[in-house]
Amino acid sequence: MKRFLPRLLLLLAVLAILAAMIAATGWWYAHRPLALAAERVDFTVARGMGMRQAAAAIERAGVGVDARLLALLARLTKRDARIKAGSYEVHAGITPWQLILKLSDGDVTQGELLLVEGWTFRQVRQALESHPDLEADTAGLGEAEILARIGASAQNAEGLFFPDTYLFDKRSGALAVLRRAHEAMQARLDKAWAERDPATPLASPYEALILASIVEKETGRPEDRALVASVFANRLRIGMRLQTDPTVIYGLGPEFDGRLRRAHLDADHPWNTYTRAGLPPTPIAIPGEAALRAALKPEKSDFLYFVARGDGSSEFSRDLAAHNRAVDKYIRNGGGG
Repeated sequence: MKRFLPRLLLLLAVLAILAAMIAATGWWYAHRPLALAAERVDFTVARGMGMRQAAAAIERAGVGVDARLLALLARLTKRDARIKAGSYEVHAGITPWQLILKLSDGDVTQGELLLVEGWTFRQVRQALESHPDLEADTAGLGEAEILARIGASAQNAEGLFFPDTYLFDKRSGALAVLRRAHEAMQARLDKAWAERDPATPLASPYEALILASIVEKETGRPEDRALVASVFANRLRIGMRLQTDPTVIYGLGPEFDGRLRRAHLDADHPWNTYTRAGLPPTPIAIPGEAALRAALKPEKSDFLYFVARGDGSSEFSRDLAAHNRAVDKYIRNGGGG
């Protein structure tokens, strides 16, 4: 027994030294900066990936890490079951331990997309499909198929998406962003409709969306928006044609060269509000929240005309004679309203 005890102590000492060496090696590995294929490396951890799969994806993306060692470090620190799916980016100087913390804390990076008031669906779609951080899963789809996939009941996509800045996980699909934008527009339209002026000549939320899109395109100065809306509401009440240039331009489509001519105003088509009474069949752009409110709660007025002054503001008139004088004053040398 006396001879066995020193051997046991020696064995324990050796084991302690080995454990210390392993711990030191592990600490050194965990805190050693990793080599990157570039100053910044982006990678995605897909939903359902375990730590081993995630580590392999990180290694393939260009992070100089041994996937097996990274997975082992995560398991030893009990963070392997806490990793979050999403898009990540890492920069020069990151260590394996910092990488594991980033994954387990869900410190994802996000892309950003701005949808602008007054854009058409063609412009919205172009922005989505050309965004470097989005998967263009709308590419090759017809409009009806896109609407079906995002759960929209409308037959036409124009005007259905709320203009705002949308944040998303990188490598998300364009359809997911469109779905959010559609839901946002629907929520704001429902709210504006619930708070509408009881005297509105509009018969449905969709008619409100159509008029709001016209107000959006016709308003140069925010302070004029409610009065612009009142002109159109007054015309609708008395059955007077809206006679608004943006609807004609929309109907001309991509062929419009930027110059509106008398022939354009005379050529009948569904969006020509000079030749047809009432609202056009669809919105002509995506309206913002202020345009929605103005369309459904216009300022009380008896104006039937307005013309752009050339500085972003508008001149409003109650009768044709006054309007013609305003036209003579403001746009005989070019412009319009």
